[in-house]
Amino acid sequence: MPLLQIKKWSRKRRSFFLGLSAFAIVFILISCFITSDGRRFQTLTEDLFHSELSGNILNLHYTLAYPEKYGFAGEASLSSYQPRSEEDDGASNIRSTLNQLSKISPDRLKEDDSYTYKLLNRYLTLRLSGSSYAYYDEPLSPSSGMQSGLPILLADYTFRSSKDVEDYLHILDQTDTYFDGLIQYEKEKAEHGLFMSDSAAGDVIEQCYSIMDKDALSSGAHFLHTTFEERLNTLEQEGIISQEQKMKWISENDRLLTTVMAPAYERVADAFTILQGSGQNDKGLCYFPEGRAYYEYLLASTTGTSRSIAEIKTLLFEDFRQNFAAMASLLGQYPQLAAAFTNSDATFPYITPVEMLDDLKNRMAADFPPFPQSEEAEDIHYTIKSVSPSMEDYCSPAYYLTPPIDDMRNNIIYINHKNSPDALTLYTTLAHEGYPGHLYQTVYSQLYMNQNNTSCIRYLLHYGGYVEGWAFYVENLSYQYAQSVVSDSLTAAWYEACRLNRNIQLCLYSMLDIAIHYEGATLPKAQAILRKVGITDPQTASAIYDYIVEEPVNYLKYYLGFLEFLSLKDTAQNLWGDDFSLLRFHQFILETGPSDFQGLNDKLRLR
Repeated sequence: MPLLQIKKWSRKRRSFFLGLSAFAIVFILISCFITSDGRRFQTLTEDLFHSELSGNILNLHYTLAYPEKYGFAGEASLSSYQPRSEEDDGASNIRSTLNQLSKISPDRLKEDDSYTYKLLNRYLTLRLSGSSYAYYDEPLSPSSGMQSGLPILLADYTFRSSKDVEDYLHILDQTDTYFDGLIQYEKEKAEHGLFMSDSAAGDVIEQCYSIMDKDALSSGAHFLHTTFEERLNTLEQEGIISQEQKMKWISENDRLLTTVMAPAYERVADAFTILQGSGQNDKGLCYFPEGRAYYEYLLASTTGTSRSIAEIKTLLFEDFRQNFAAMASLLGQYPQLAAAFTNSDATFPYITPVEMLDDLKNRMAADFPPFPQSEEAEDIHYTIKSVSPSMEDYCSPAYYLTPPIDDMRNNIIYINHKNSPDALTLYTTLAHEGYPGHLYQTVYSQLYMNQNNTSCIRYLLHYGGYVEGWAFYVENLSYQYAQSVVSDSLTAAWYEACRLNRNIQLCLYSMLDIAIHYEGATLPKAQAILRKVGITDPQTASAIYDYIVEEPVNYLKYYLGFLEFLSLKDTAQNLWGDDFSLLRFHQFILETGPSDFQGLNDKLRLR
């Protein structure tokens, strides 16, 4: 080979290797950037996770079964409201976190972290916009306030160790400070002209005396007595505590209930008695100075939707029209439905909740994936409990108690027996709360995220539309499962009529929510709307109106979330074509995990 050719080859080879070295350097630099951003994001989210949970023992206990494994230690602290200074708008921490996020590129994060980054960024940005509405929140709402919520959380506070019992008693000992903080907040609300109506305040006063009933407390029959002793008995049986220790703690619980917690409730009742009359609005949020803007924020933050109110109204109206037409068609096909059935108990083959949940698990198998394989997944079980009679007036018909992320084996579903549901209603309610509803959704998503080392901050980003929208979506499917349980077409048609009726009702209430809080509909206007769909009793219409006034966006959390899932399903069918299946769609939703609907839509288009 000529020398010249050799020299040319040598220069080419050197150029090749120099190019390769340059590529390697660039690759290393990119890797360093990715690693650096990844580490910073991990540190940021872990710090957020710890700071959010460290200040409130209730949140910590219900999020982590074994907090010491995550680095949490110290005294149990129940966070309480602290008045803001003029310089503090309550948003400095959010701004600081957003500033730290802005220095991290989501493009340099691994796919899962990049998705979490975008969720967190939108989540915090939205809450920053809501920080200017400091006194629009209502922690002591008659329908869902902490005066009824705290006793429920205390009654189900799991005792796994002696420290859990000690923490529980510390919480009881701080309930006076906690409620004093809420009283201070309500006084400040009143000073800003934003205190609740007289009727709502009256309901809170009545609840305070009813929940902490003096006779039940003095006799030791209060449910916070009995549930406490039941949990201690379990610890004693397991050999974790002695009988002597148990009796000592029972005595301490009695003391704290009567000398700390009951007086705290009395102070709330006294404060609300004084504050009655200071409320300036007994109608929708739009009658407050910034009420319409706050409603827009509340709607977005609660449901996770990015749609405008005009879009939401169109979506709801079209759904209402379709369901109403479907109901009319069904009644035309089966005119005897109007009078033939009053309940489903006579024909429904399942009676107990366990029988119903077993049937639901079998029927859902074709459309929903099994839990991700793990040792923990093999030991998932549930307990059905009844709501305490003293709490029946303040609880939902049923609810699921979300387990800690590091111990999902024990799941609890509560049923409120005040108005015993018929068999079909119980079946669909258990689908909503259990399988394939909240229990299944929660356990599946948490198992999957745990296995994939998903950022811990995801567990603290709450999306009401995702959670309740999913539960109502699968509740709709459970009516179809119920139809396959029975053999005759008339009963199946009745079940379909019940499904349509429930959808029509919740869709109507969702439209009313917008009309009342955003457009200013008053009680007479709401009564007129309800009369058009057959709700003619003035007291019933008034009760519906009052509930929507007290709980803005609550119905939309369920029904708009449901419609968003239907829209996602339509998108998946268009994108996947012949490859679409309910199983694949449901697996996508569950493995993505709790999200806003913008995130779900964006991720779906990348599949």
